[in-house]
Order: sequence, then C-alpha cells, then structure tokens
Amino acid sequence: MSYQVSLSQEAQADLRRLYAHLLERELDRDGDLDYPDQAIAAIEASISMLEKFPFTCRKAEDSAFLRELVIPFDHSGYVALFEIVSSEQVVIAAIRHQREDDYH
Repeated sequence: MSYQVSLSQEAQADLRRLYAHLLERELDRDGDLDYPDQAIAAIEASISMLEKFPFTCRKAEDSAFLRELVIPFDHSGYVALFEIVSSEQVVIAAIRHQREDDYH
C-alpha cells in the first residue's frame, strides 16, 4: 500500500518560516549558507517515508490517525504533525523545530 503525502498550506508556510529563520541565522554568523537547504532536504526525505509507513510514527493524541514524525537533523531536528485521512492519503498539518513550544 502506498499513500499520497501532501502538505497543508500551514505546513508549507512552516517550511518557508523555518528556511527563512535558518538563512537569517547563517547570514548573521557568516555561516554555512547551504545549511537551510540541507535542513529542508532532511525534512523532505523523512516525510517521503510516510508514503509507505505512516503508522510507524507516534500518536499525537488519542486518535490513531493523528501522528507525529520526528525528523533528526544536526543536534536536534524537527517534528511534523500529520493526519492519515484515508487509506490512500496523508496530510502534513504542521512542521516545527523540536525546540519550539508547540505547533503554530
């Protein structure tokens, strides 16, 4: 079985926000300008795993269909909140850095 994985508008905005934050941080410290691209690539690679195995991720609440994908990157990582909406579709609702308080 294979699932179609899509990002909600909120999740797309989260990716843009995360990218912009990383780029600004790296510019401020004369750091690695490839770092933001590497972070987004790590997120996208992990999300692609959901095409085959969305039920392997931890439950986000009492629902068996609302789950979180932990995405390791560098010294911490990201968390993607997603819902298995049917036997064919997974929707990413939000993406945040692991050190953020909660989903926006």
